Amino acid sequence: MTSEDTDVLQDRERSNWVRLRTLLILRWCAIGGQIAAIIVATRYYGLLIEPGPVAMTIGAAMVANLLTSFVYPENKRLSEREASAMMAFDIVQLAVLLYLTGGLNNPFALLILAPVTIAATVLHLMSFVALGLLAIVMISIISAVSVPLQMADGMLLLLPPLFHFGFWVSLVIGVVFLGIYARQVTTEMNNMGDALLATQLALAREQKLTDLGGVVAAAAHELGTPLATIKLVSNELVDDLADQPELREDALLIRSQADRCRDILHSMGRVGKDDLHLRTAPLETVVRESAEPHLQRGREVSFDIAPEEGCTLPQPEISRRPEIIHGLRNLIQNAVDFSQGDVAITVSWTDTVIIVRIADDGHGFPQSVIGRIGDPFVRRRRVSLDGFRRPGYEGMGLGLFIAKTLLERSGAHLDFANGQRRSEDPATGAIVTVTWPMKTLSRTTTGPYPALGENQPIVE
Repeated sequence: MTSEDTDVLQDRERSNWVRLRTLLILRWCAIGGQIAAIIVATRYYGLLIEPGPVAMTIGAAMVANLLTSFVYPENKRLSEREASAMMAFDIVQLAVLLYLTGGLNNPFALLILAPVTIAATVLHLMSFVALGLLAIVMISIISAVSVPLQMADGMLLLLPPLFHFGFWVSLVIGVVFLGIYARQVTTEMNNMGDALLATQLALAREQKLTDLGGVVAAAAHELGTPLATIKLVSNELVDDLADQPELREDALLIRSQADRCRDILHSMGRVGKDDLHLRTAPLETVVRESAEPHLQRGREVSFDIAPEEGCTLPQPEISRRPEIIHGLRNLIQNAVDFSQGDVAITVSWTDTVIIVRIADDGHGFPQSVIGRIGDPFVRRRRVSLDGFRRPGYEGMGLGLFIAKTLLERSGAHLDFANGQRRSEDPATGAIVTVTWPMKTLSRTTTGPYPALGENQPIVE
């Protein structure tokens, strides 16, 4: 990933995902539920509840909602502090209402878990922990002190002490467990979203490079004729102006600059007039193009290109798709980064599949994460299983996730393994095997490939 891609991902603040309108609607729903519960409890079940303090508590939530609606626009995205303050208010308001209506003897005490669960999904870790602790403190207070629920005949509604204690324990565990559970699931979803965004950025960048190659090739092809005309006319002027040295120098300058333009275009678009090669190329060419940026990095990168035993097909010609080139390039980069000196790339094919195998002589994939390779943002490893860390290793999450996602998008299947590279060296190297069905990748599967024929410019 580039620094620009990193900035894009870092700009996605968790709390900024929540609109003020969403929390206001949820609070209005809670207020309506509180009013309905009080009416039902007093009118239909005859419970004696002090209406004044209860009305003031519910009214405080209504006033807070109305003031917030007037001060801020409904489409406002809440900051971390604003979202935390709103959820803290909800926890305290519900705790006060429960205090006035029986404490933990009120079955609606379970609703205090709701703000904590929401905080776990949208706030940062410290804000979530602070709100979780606040909820536990409120639960503990109303479990010890509360206004008891009383029937019209004076009977108090109290849970048995053991049930009361068990309800307190279950609420505390619920705050911790539901909060952690919701946060873990949301974090994994966010990581996957960030990783897919990075994959899209990488694919878009590779597509731009491919498109740029097409533009350069087209420019080199189309400008060839006018440059040749300029060269021809300038040669004639040089001959005609033999008796006028000053004008002859200008004609020579025009000719030399035309030659320079020709050389620049030729170097920029080495594909020249081979327009069809911008879309298809032999398998070996695509693999070597993928490896090209990493061939001069101080490692010996070797290629072994040959059909599998018994295969009668010639080397397949495949599409030069950006996701294939970028995916293989990421895998080769990983092998070069962590090899000790050698990287072996084996390219083979059968009548039904195409196989690219990339192996290095490094220490291999850490054993604790080898089953999770391809998941985004895999950084943690257990030293007891790994034994040691690969030198300079910061994590293998996003790069391999991008490579795996792009290659699977092209129809490939990837296998990650460790293998013994040298009998005298106990270190094992990482091995990545990429396999495509022949019909998915190859332009044809039987018979010799037809000649390209005359140039056919690419028309999108």
